[in-house]
Amino acid sequence: MTYPVALAAEDFVPVVLTVTGVCLLGRYTGARHRPGVLLAAALIGAGGLSKAVWKLIVALGGPDLPWLELMLFPLLTAGFGLLAWILTARHDGSAPGWIPPLVIGLPALCAGGAVLAGSTLPLLVSTMVFATLSGVHLILAARRRGDTLAAALFGVQLLGFFVLSPLAARPDQTVALQWVEQLSNTAAQGAFAVAAFRLGRTRQEVSP
Repeated sequence: MTYPVALAAEDFVPVVLTVTGVCLLGRYTGARHRPGVLLAAALIGAGGLSKAVWKLIVALGGPDLPWLELMLFPLLTAGFGLLAWILTARHDGSAPGWIPPLVIGLPALCAGGAVLAGSTLPLLVSTMVFATLSGVHLILAARRRGDTLAAALFGVQLLGFFVLSPLAARPDQTVALQWVEQLSNTAAQGAFAVAAFRLGRTRQEVSP
């Protein structure tokens, strides 16, 4: 379909907000895990940007480059998988025993399903699993620190992920529906960025 340029341009906004939020989580995780958090942000950002750039090229009348769109879920899976690994790490930096097999095995299984199905949609499953693990951890962390607003904002972002990701993966959508989806996603990722800022600030305030 033909995308309006304004719609394609707006698709960059939630990407920027998500990457900002993940980077801000580096204050919450501490210096030990900050490089990993930044790598997770880069992977998530690359996935979002790949689809946004594809949509903008199409909107401007350029060639259809489906490989750009197809990079979305593989990169999101890698980014959210790494983030889930970091967030569930123990104080000594080690991960719970079930995390490495999940982070490595689930994407491999979903990648196999993607090859068989001829679509990257099976990787949406692993992306949602890792996003859920990360979101639940952040909600509980905010609640432990008494920041109910941050917990609620993390919940908004997680709810948006469950509702909007399957909708965005549908091939046939009207322009009006895409506007609703993108603006809702922008609001959800804005909530995530604010919550991440508050959680990092709370860590600094309680640190000795």
